[in-house]
Amino acid sequence: MEKENRQSRLLNRLKEIARKRDWLDRASAFFARIEKNEHLRRNLLQAIPFWMASVVVGLVAAGYAKMFSLTERLSVAMHEVAGWSIFLIMPACTILAWWLVRKYAPGARGSGIPQVLAALELDKATENAKVPRLLSIRIILVKVASSLLMVFGGAAIGREGPTIQISAAIFRKVNDLLPPWWPKVSRRNMILTGAAAGLAAAFNTPLGGIVFAVEELSKAHFSQFRTAIFTAVIIAGLTAVGIAGPYLYLGYPKIDNYSLSAFWGVLLVAVIAGLLGAITSKTILKIFAWKDRFRTIKQHLLYLILCSLVLSTMIYFVTEQAMGSGKEIMTTTLFTSNKYIEWYVPITRIVGPISSFTTGASGGIFAPGLSAGASIGAVVAGWFAMSEANANLLIVAGMVAFLTGITRSPFTSAILVLEMTDRHSLIFHLMAAGMVANIIARTIDRKSFYEHLKERFLQELEVEEQGRAKQEPESDEA
Repeated sequence: MEKENRQSRLLNRLKEIARKRDWLDRASAFFARIEKNEHLRRNLLQAIPFWMASVVVGLVAAGYAKMFSLTERLSVAMHEVAGWSIFLIMPACTILAWWLVRKYAPGARGSGIPQVLAALELDKATENAKVPRLLSIRIILVKVASSLLMVFGGAAIGREGPTIQISAAIFRKVNDLLPPWWPKVSRRNMILTGAAAGLAAAFNTPLGGIVFAVEELSKAHFSQFRTAIFTAVIIAGLTAVGIAGPYLYLGYPKIDNYSLSAFWGVLLVAVIAGLLGAITSKTILKIFAWKDRFRTIKQHLLYLILCSLVLSTMIYFVTEQAMGSGKEIMTTTLFTSNKYIEWYVPITRIVGPISSFTTGASGGIFAPGLSAGASIGAVVAGWFAMSEANANLLIVAGMVAFLTGITRSPFTSAILVLEMTDRHSLIFHLMAAGMVANIIARTIDRKSFYEHLKERFLQELEVEEQGRAKQEPESDEA
């Protein structure tokens, strides 16, 4: 009996070895086929950097989201324990966040999307040396540190724009690390794909990432990089979901029984939110133009303290809803019976991001824009005492419209909100809100907020380059 068992184990072992040998033979034949097929080999090697970078982006985006959320909760908890402390903590955090950016990485300030747009425009042999000032490892570190300081202080900022710049920087770095013999990968496509993957990982909205790349970032033919974007968005999204778990950015609001007449409310919200989104952008740009006249550190510090005091006063005396990214406003209005909010909340959700964004520290305006739009929709729903479903429809329409007023990207805004809420039956309402808001916003300014900021970054880099060019001859003469 024991002899038969030994023979049986030996036979099973031989079968296992044969199966492994068969698998190795197949793998060997596969790689031999790849080696012989130059086109297949080249495509595979070009795809590997995208896959590697996508995994890293998913990990970093998920980690950054957890840190941001934890910091935001700590800020709220601290304010609940000692509300007066915000008058001390916010100025201190704002000044430190601004100083980090100013000293170590000026390209890390603000949202991050304009920097990606500028980097795409600098994708030329003669201009490529400027790109590291917008996308680099140092930018990533300063971006994360500065934005976390801002949110800890209670600033009204988001993490989505920074995630896009961080992701584009990761893709660019992976591309730079490729050995010289590696098949050439387009730097532009790497940056572009990184930005799309970053948005998808930040919001868990793969379609939004793809549409964002096409509508907001790309001026090239989509067919040139569609496979790279599809795979990067999928891999980065799956990696982030693997860490954070499957989730919707907002959830499943009840909008099953909305009435047809609510469409008129959607149009009204689109007009108001689109107009206010465009005015918000214009105001920020005018403040930046005014700040360009600052010549001393003292002037910058005084402005930082002023912004901190304005926002702190709103949070302490008016409403706590003025602080942070504003996600709580979206979840409260969409998923509780508190559908209607006070008329002044949208004002605080507009003044807050203006005060935070113009400091020059790191922080995005994506989430604050969504929360401002949600608050506008909730106020308008309250005017007409709308039902739960109709009110929710106006809230999500406001989110699309306000974001469109800032970005001038109606399809991206509609798809993002659609994927955040998983309410595909609203696609026509959301697209209508985006299109109306886009038309209204263009009466204020033909260019989008990000386009203006992109041009500012390009001008700053050019001035910096000219300054260096002037110094070099002087040093040669010396």
